[in-house]
Amino acid sequence: MSIFARPHYMSDATQFINQLKTQRPELDAQQVAGRALLWDKPVDHALWKEFDAAEVAQKPYVYQTNPIPGL
Repeated sequence: MSIFARPHYMSDATQFINQLKTQRPELDAQQVAGRALLWDKPVDHALWKEFDAAEVAQKPYVYQTNPIPGL
């Protein structure tokens, strides 16, 4: 045993999550289903290329007002 070894530390949050997962084993499947519902979607690369091509370049200093001619 090393002199630097410490007892295994587990935070309160980790203990809570582990306890929750043992009480509700279906939680992992629900989490995967929720992610698939909102995030795991097919990406249309051609559409994203169109979005990128339609982007307008930003001015170097966005807060600068346009000068009024004649003033």
